[in-house]
Amino acid sequence: MGKITIAIDGYSSTGKSTIAKRLASTLDYIYVDTGAMYRAVTLFALEQGAINDKGEVDEAALIDQLSDIHLKFIPNKKTGRSEMFLNDKNVEREIRSMRVSGFVSKVAAIKEVREKLVKIQQAMGKDKGIVMDGRDIGTVVFPDAELKLFMTASPEKRAARRYKELLEKGEEVTYAEVLKNVEERDRIDSTRSISPLTQAKDAIEFDNSDMGLEEQFERVHDYSQRVIAKEG
Repeated sequence: MGKITIAIDGYSSTGKSTIAKRLASTLDYIYVDTGAMYRAVTLFALEQGAINDKGEVDEAALIDQLSDIHLKFIPNKKTGRSEMFLNDKNVEREIRSMRVSGFVSKVAAIKEVREKLVKIQQAMGKDKGIVMDGRDIGTVVFPDAELKLFMTASPEKRAARRYKELLEKGEEVTYAEVLKNVEERDRIDSTRSISPLTQAKDAIEFDNSDMGLEEQFERVHDYSQRVIAKEG
């Protein structure tokens, strides 16, 4: 049976990566977390001083250093999951911090950053058999993907999930801070001029505000099985 390309887009903290990872594992497909890639570039910008104390991104400085950014996913033998490496350093934990979350949407809005990462992402999926999640996978990276999902949930539900996740990782944050970050990321992601977050016309809208992980996975897996059978 032939393999397909599965594009999962949607708002931050909708659980895209969790569902995409499990789906890829079940189908024996490659999984790519594009959000991790943008987070890694954001971490690089922070470390190189391209984001100042006022929270302003020096776009020119970051663009000049894009050739110095090398990203790759390497499987963790203990967890079975691929982790993000920035210039040969494992940054999986650092990129999930609120510090990075506060700037990733601004960095992701930079045209040259998106162009660099989109080329890498398209190369990763040229042979299909891939599950990729992000903001513009079904609209820009793989507009011809056989299955497109657009995941959404209320800002409050997403903030609550993210807040719990951060607390479990030992970060000292408040729910109000997380909700503000979620809403600000929504605004930036949806209004940026380059590849804004938008639902592809042929994408299935998937509101998981009141769904548990198991129900979500079962539905998404069912969608994929139908499309694979149809394409095969």
